[in-house]
Parts: sequence; structure tokens; C-alpha cells
Amino acid sequence: MKLKVVNSQGQETGKEVSLSKDVFGIEPNDHAIYLDVKQYLANQRQGTHKTKEKGEVTASTKKLKRQKGTGTARAGSAKSGVMIGGGRFHGPRPRSYGFKLNRKLKEIARKSALSYKAKDNKISVVDAIAMESPSTKSFVSMLAGLDMSNTRSLMITAGTDSNVYLSARNIPNTEVLSVDNLNTYSILKAANVIFTEEAIKQLETNFKGN
Repeated sequence: MKLKVVNSQGQETGKEVSLSKDVFGIEPNDHAIYLDVKQYLANQRQGTHKTKEKGEVTASTKKLKRQKGTGTARAGSAKSGVMIGGGRFHGPRPRSYGFKLNRKLKEIARKSALSYKAKDNKISVVDAIAMESPSTKSFVSMLAGLDMSNTRSLMITAGTDSNVYLSARNIPNTEVLSVDNLNTYSILKAANVIFTEEAIKQLETNFKGN
């Protein structure tokens, strides 16, 4: 599959890039996508939820009433979960929701997501993005030139570019990632995926090296 390379204003440069079938043209594996997205979202959870249990609440430890002869159930502590103000039974505790996935499976998931986007013609390639300093106005102008002002866009650069990242940070529905930080969830969430020409080469090199 070949794509025309445009400049940052959406004008054709006369160049083309060939997308590798091994990355952008595989038969998508939906289950791999599901697992990778599930792991990504699980890793975003802080897991800091906590409630006080019986041993953590402040209350009298005096026995509330005599053991027998009251006609009601035994009650030994105001800290019990059945008492108002008592601790919670089996409450949530801080924990990690993350889980491990095979590296090959994650690679297949990313390739599957990219293949879906390529199939739907939702991938664009720009020759380069050069910003001497952060400028949201310039980034908005670039999106307008690419006809992507009102869509959820993902821009992928070859390496970490702080000027590009800071320029896009405050723009709604716009995300900038380097090739090394590319993930299945972000690819699928975006309506349009924009690669720099160098990012395409870096991505295919990374996959070949795995």
C-alpha cells in the first residue's frame, strides 16, 4: 500500500511511502486487541481505594452487653461491621490492576490496530514536523491544513519532541506519541493517525527487530 507524503500544510510533496504489509496489512486479531486494550486501561487505574476495617476504626472496645440473657445476638465490640460507625467487612484495599502480556501478543495487537486504520484509509504521512518552540496556534494551523481540525487525531513522531508535544497538549481530541510509546488503545481511539515520514521507517524497523 502506498501513501502520498504531504507537508505540514497538507500540500503534496511529490513523494510516496510504501506501507509494509507485515505491519499495516495483516489479518487483524481482535482478541489480541482486546487483551492489549484491557491491559492498557488496567494500568491506568491507580488502585488506591481503601476503606477502614474493624481494626482501623476508632471506637470503644468495651463489651456492649452481657453475653447471655438479652434475647438478641452476641455483641462484643462497637468496631464490628454490623454496628453504625463500625469497620467495613472485606472492604477494598490498595492493589495493582496490572497484568502481564506476552510481547509477541502486544506486537500483533498494535499491527492489527494499524491494519484496521490502513484498511479504512485513516493513515496520513507528513514529511516532517519542525517546531523551534511550542506553539499551539501553529499546531492548530497544521491540523487545519491536513483537514483534521474537527476529528480525534493521533500524531506519531520518530522520537520524543517536546515542542510538538507541548504544542498539542491543550488541543482537545489531539494526542502526540513517539513510536516507542505507541499503544493499541490510542491507535483505535483516534479517527485519524498521522505519521511523520521518519516515524514510519522507525516503526517498521522496530517491528523487524522484535
